[in-house]
Amino acid sequence: MMIFTIVLNLPLFLADWFFVIFHSVLILFNLFGWVWRKTRKAHLITISLTLLSWGFLGIWYGWGYCPLTDWHWQVLEKMGTEGLPNSYISYLLERLLNWQPKQEWVDMGTLAFTLLAFGMSIWVNFRKKISTAKISE
Repeated sequence: MMIFTIVLNLPLFLADWFFVIFHSVLILFNLFGWVWRKTRKAHLITISLTLLSWGFLGIWYGWGYCPLTDWHWQVLEKMGTEGLPNSYISYLLERLLNWQPKQEWVDMGTLAFTLLAFGMSIWVNFRKKISTAKISE
């Protein structure tokens, strides 16, 4: 019976793990993609899109809106999961580490580390251009 249930829910099971892996990799890339010279431009694009989603789409869907989270929640709800948190980071901490810190701490940490990574991305992507422009004046 369990194998039959798994086979029937295989697309949802695969979608769930796709989102866990893809979204986690994107989060890690948003945090650390600025470090490597070859990924700096891509990092600036992905972290800018993330912040635009949080702010601009957040006007309609609520601050911090992420389409990936929304789509993953839809998959999880079809699988019967209830009581999902507002934050994907909270979800990952609970799912992967079985840890539930206060939501306020998760939100503050998420925003702080994202803004730090965004600032670093701006710095590493534009520092040479600025210093080169000053030298040529």
